[in-house]
Amino acid sequence: MVSVRDHYENHLARHYAWICGGVEHNLEQNRNFFEAHDIQPLDTGRAFDLGAGCGFQSIPLAEIGFSVVAVDLSARLLGELKNNAPHLPIATICDDVSNFSHYVRGTIDLVVCMGDTLTHLADLEKAAALMQQAYSALVTGGGMILSFRNLTRALVGLDRFIPVRSSDTTIFTCFLEYEKNTVQVHDIVYEKKKQQWVLHKSAYQKLIISAEWIRNILHQAGFTIKFYNETNGLIFIIARK
Repeated sequence: MVSVRDHYENHLARHYAWICGGVEHNLEQNRNFFEAHDIQPLDTGRAFDLGAGCGFQSIPLAEIGFSVVAVDLSARLLGELKNNAPHLPIATICDDVSNFSHYVRGTIDLVVCMGDTLTHLADLEKAAALMQQAYSALVTGGGMILSFRNLTRALVGLDRFIPVRSSDTTIFTCFLEYEKNTVQVHDIVYEKKKQQWVLHKSAYQKLIISAEWIRNILHQAGFTIKFYNETNGLIFIIARK
């Protein structure tokens, strides 16, 4: 098993947009989500996108008027973000999202931590600290948007093998091993090169976060939860200061 940074930078990043269904598909989904929930600049017009990747959230936020700081562990994915949106007001920082408050100057309108980024943190203490940091950074009325995978329902047997996406040249599959507070995620990629299938594999750890726990932590930090939904195993939360 390797670190989250190494797993993404050396194994997953070059396939990430494709695995998730493509850049345009994800941009449109988030444009619709932000529009449906009336996400707009409030005061400073500044937003932090934690776990920004190649820009699935940052680009729609910049399009609706935010000045975005995109934070991610993967330099490769942040490079893709810059290529995807060269003229939008998006600054990139390659660092652990737990350190985002080091880059905050003054107050901000919005903190976004979507796309399962939250489960990539080392432990629940790190996740709780992130909620408190976000609350402290926000203007009154500012928002925090979370989305992450609900891993509390352990899969068993063959259900732990998950075929994610395939094409004529690439096959991506996950295998999950559940432990007490974490899940070991084995990402398996087959690539066809010169008519030969080549195997690439890597594993890393994800944190199990329950809906009840995150609700309690948000309330303890001072947030009011304005929206909660779970769709296809993904939890979505919008909270306000």
